[in-house]
Amino acid sequence: MTHRRPPVVLSLEQALSLPHATLRFVHKGWRVVRVEPTATPGGLPGDPNRYIGKRIVGDDRRSYFIAQNVGKEAIAIDLKDPRGQALLHRIIVALGVDVFCCNTLPKRYRQLGIDYETLSAIKPDLVWAGISAMGPDYPEVPGYDPAMQAMVGFMELTGHRDGPPMLSGVPLIDLKAGDDLYAEVMAALLEREHTGRGRAIHVSMLQSAASWLVTTMPLLNFDCDPSEIGRAGNEHRKFIPTNAYPTSDGFVFVTIGNDLQWARLTRVPGFSGIANETRRTNEGRHRERAAIHEDIAAVTRRQTTAALMEAFRLATIPHAPIQTIPQVAAMDAVARKMTTSTMPDGRTIRLQPPAVDLDGPSHFRFPPCYAEHTAAVLREAGVSDDECAALADAGVVSIEAVATATAPLPHGPPGAQSPG
Repeated sequence: MTHRRPPVVLSLEQALSLPHATLRFVHKGWRVVRVEPTATPGGLPGDPNRYIGKRIVGDDRRSYFIAQNVGKEAIAIDLKDPRGQALLHRIIVALGVDVFCCNTLPKRYRQLGIDYETLSAIKPDLVWAGISAMGPDYPEVPGYDPAMQAMVGFMELTGHRDGPPMLSGVPLIDLKAGDDLYAEVMAALLEREHTGRGRAIHVSMLQSAASWLVTTMPLLNFDCDPSEIGRAGNEHRKFIPTNAYPTSDGFVFVTIGNDLQWARLTRVPGFSGIANETRRTNEGRHRERAAIHEDIAAVTRRQTTAALMEAFRLATIPHAPIQTIPQVAAMDAVARKMTTSTMPDGRTIRLQPPAVDLDGPSHFRFPPCYAEHTAAVLREAGVSDDECAALADAGVVSIEAVATATAPLPHGPPGAQSPG
């Protein structure tokens, strides 16, 4: 049986959306090489996200950058320079790059020599994937998650009915677009097995996010009430009652998804008084929505969260505590699934779990410092040390961080690292 090397991903990436997508390739054991720009006068070199959050290692690996960039390599090339573009094209061929990704403005694709037409002429089986705000039809629109949440209606759906629009506490659109790119790349690679050719994938953050409006946008066809497509606080717009209810020492979230669950709730000690004939069906409960919430809260605020959760558990009522992030991290179902990395000082850090269980290692190299692997990757592409030095002197590449690299590239699956 012929051993096939893991796929190679070359990614011109910054911020969160695309690094999140390529992290999923790292989790698969693929080799991911992130491309960052060379330093500009007066600016910080590379991905701006390197400089967001608490300083963890040096100045360019801060807390906001760490989790989505473990297991990757980092090179720095000036793609505004034709010599840098030629170098990138040389790397694609020499490394046998399977997937090229980017999340820069579409108007820059041709300017930087990274458009699909150019790169597929160099390597016809290349899968090309880009994330942008609204796709190549809107080449100058920048894409930032908070602004996109506003544009696509997420903020109009988030917050209390009588309150202002609100952002989600999680950068949903960044992560959704990244997951969509990951899925489409997987599909394109499967297609390539049959056709031998790659293809271009364009992920629009707007369209990706709008695809999640499946419970609201279609209602426009059916003369919906504005309350069906507006803010609802912690309530569900359709299933009554669903809400966060006060307890004597906090809150508990209860979600009733059908009439049988409602009947079971009304048999829980203390809750019989919330029942009447109108409320027997979800349709009837809609008519008494506000009163139901008040009646339930009057019961729950007299009991502790723990007592209510035990009563709901015994009655098979869907419920949950409202947990802090430290509490979530301490849950057994989360804690034993976490990925890990090793700091340069030897400490092991625990990161978020993967989306699904991994077939391979879950411990990954610490994120690379800026331009850490430029020299190594250029040598792999057949660039001599003298040529590499000349390119660095000309500002076409950055290699200054090589001397302070955290560790040599490991043997075995790219990105993976043995614990300890």
